[in-house]
Amino acid sequence: MDETEIIARESGLRQALTKAQVVMIGLGGAIGTGLFMGSGIAIGYAGPAVIISYAIAAAIAVVMVLSLSEMAVMHPAAGSFGVYAETYLSPWIGFLVRYTYWAAQVIAVGGEAVAAGQYMTFWMPGIPVWTWSLAFALILLFVNSRSVKNFGTFEYWFAFIKVTAIVGFIVLGGAAVLGIGQPAIGTHNLTGLPGGFMPHGFKGVWMGVIMAIFSFVGIELIAVTSAETQDPGRAIPAALRSMALRLALFYLLALTVLLSFVPWTQTGARVVAESPFVRVFAHTGIPDAAGIMNFVVLSAALSAMNTNIYLATRMLFSLSRGGYAPAFLGRLNPAGAPIGAILISGAGVITAAGLSFFTPLAYNYLFGVALFGAIFVWMVVLACHLRFRRRHQAESLPVRTPFFPVPQVAGLAALAAILVTMGLDTDFWNVSWIVGVPWLAALSLAYLIARRRA
Repeated sequence: MDETEIIARESGLRQALTKAQVVMIGLGGAIGTGLFMGSGIAIGYAGPAVIISYAIAAAIAVVMVLSLSEMAVMHPAAGSFGVYAETYLSPWIGFLVRYTYWAAQVIAVGGEAVAAGQYMTFWMPGIPVWTWSLAFALILLFVNSRSVKNFGTFEYWFAFIKVTAIVGFIVLGGAAVLGIGQPAIGTHNLTGLPGGFMPHGFKGVWMGVIMAIFSFVGIELIAVTSAETQDPGRAIPAALRSMALRLALFYLLALTVLLSFVPWTQTGARVVAESPFVRVFAHTGIPDAAGIMNFVVLSAALSAMNTNIYLATRMLFSLSRGGYAPAFLGRLNPAGAPIGAILISGAGVITAAGLSFFTPLAYNYLFGVALFGAIFVWMVVLACHLRFRRRHQAESLPVRTPFFPVPQVAGLAALAAILVTMGLDTDFWNVSWIVGVPWLAALSLAYLIARRRA
């Protein structure tokens, strides 16, 4: 089967998303608990030097985004990088990457649901976290069962809330740090505490990159929306480029303000039960401000849940249309949504979110496993792009990555090093290998069995 036939089999989805919605959906997928909650874990590792950790992660994300945008413009498809892997690497890799990404997103949604439940305890500490987690999961599964246009509108405003809040946080916090209209807070907390700017050395910075990478996971969502976007040839590359720049600025500036306000020893923690952003506002002595920020981080978690459910269902839809999953998962309801894929993904989300009933480390464990899958996917994207360029001359491409192939090779090496680091960490990141490697082995076995029966 050639690449044209592979793309064509995923027809039927409605091209109803606008460029503005696509940008906001991408921001919604990437700005979630990785910044508002997970940054506390990264700060615990690196101290103020977490800014370097996020800069490294941003550089890797930009390389991946530029590579993905080249392929997404040429081949708009719901299966996105799964389809590209099947086309340019092998059907086996395409099978692995789509199922792995589906599982990673389902687990990530469960983690976001746990975080959302923890945020709700700010107002209602007597209600268990798992109750909120399951309730939010069910509500957002319903939203995803409606038309993609409604999904886009819903997500646009969800993302708008947190983008506005981050900009406000940066502007107001930056004014306080610099002393604009008030006594300057200064940057003492960045460099003047015991241990200085880099209290745990480069090892701490590198461990911070693990959580920082996860903060950018979701940026690849733009390519998945290409099959449901109006004029994808123009909207997708523009959205990917602008989103990568905005994310890098948001993360780096917000963390600089955060760490200037409150000593990193008070905002960083290996086990996070509260957003460090909420803690900053609580330090101002204005309870309402902390409550408002808690609402923002809650909306951020729900927004990320919403977009990740979208991602998971489109991967199952793509697998079904490719003959790698039951046919009912590729069927669309009258609203144009793959309802079977939504129901199966929902069952996985609820199972993952239910983990919070058994352990307070649920957030950490879920993200450790999901990150393994996400890094695997990013590595496949970069490998696909190297093969993609062999078949397509650079001069014929509407979008081109500068300095190819140096950034792609460097990105692959960095992602591989992060995976190795996670495997060697015995605190909790090695759970990603304990679960991830057997998962890939089991998927490979399932693929071989299916191929022999075919």
